[in-house]
Amino acid sequence: MIEIDAISKAYGDVTVVDNVSMTIDAGSITVIVGTSGSGKTTLLRMINRLVEPTRGTIRIDGEDNGAIAPHELRRRIGYAIQGHGLFPHRTVAENIATVPKLLGWPQDRIDARVEELLKLFQLDPVAFGPRFPHELSGGQSQRVGVARALAAEPNLLLMDEPFGALDPVIRAKAQDDLLAIQKHFGTTIILVTHDMEEAFGLADRIAVMDGGRLLQYATPTEMLANPATDFVASLIGTAERPFRLLALNPVEKAMEPGVAEGEPISGEASQRDALAELLWSGRPALPVTGKDGIVAGRVTVDSLLKQARPA
Repeated sequence: MIEIDAISKAYGDVTVVDNVSMTIDAGSITVIVGTSGSGKTTLLRMINRLVEPTRGTIRIDGEDNGAIAPHELRRRIGYAIQGHGLFPHRTVAENIATVPKLLGWPQDRIDARVEELLKLFQLDPVAFGPRFPHELSGGQSQRVGVARALAAEPNLLLMDEPFGALDPVIRAKAQDDLLAIQKHFGTTIILVTHDMEEAFGLADRIAVMDGGRLLQYATPTEMLANPATDFVASLIGTAERPFRLLALNPVEKAMEPGVAEGEPISGEASQRDALAELLWSGRPALPVTGKDGIVAGRVTVDSLLKQARPA
């Protein structure tokens, strides 16, 4: 658990983070969003003390991070950035092994961890381990950067615009990879982005910052239903709010009794996917299957439109 308690950062007369407090649950994904200059990256970097706070305290599992030597703290926290920051003169395997080597892990444990992570990110260890960063695509470099950040089995992973340089298709795959890896390891992730679509797709909770202040800290559903300020509402987007709500909820929540013709949709699919299929196909309803693959009901355009209205 991360406790950020009245944290502030000032450079001379300019305050870039202003009295921010928030608690981040273990094993969750928190996304910090805001426009350029909102203070989101500075807040992130105060967690691993790449930036020292002017006032306030950050506690990691109850321990004040200011009481931990910076180099020891950073070895306990994974850190992934845009551009991946890979060492160009080291192979993929050597890049991933960086922190475990600093921690004095035995070589057989390091080799096993490198192989495990490459396989998890769907990179063949034999083919990719000996390669150098310049031999990788953007998506491959991103996966290696995250693998390196996870190599020493940190409980906490900080990510600063990690997918910003990727094209939309590779970016979507990278986000799916991150969700799968987070579920596999149970890592607590704090991610900074300016992309609201990314925030709603990844976050358990979203923190919106502007002018160094925390405007709202809430679950995606709570934020969509009740944006705290006009700025938060504008960041979400008025036109996008119904579709974001549909994307957060599974079809089974909008399912009703009845039958429908045609190819069914899984109850675990998003309501936005169901609405898109209905509109594209021109059908009035879709059959909906349960986890057992058996049709359990149907979903209609009307039932989905009701779900798209904030409570």
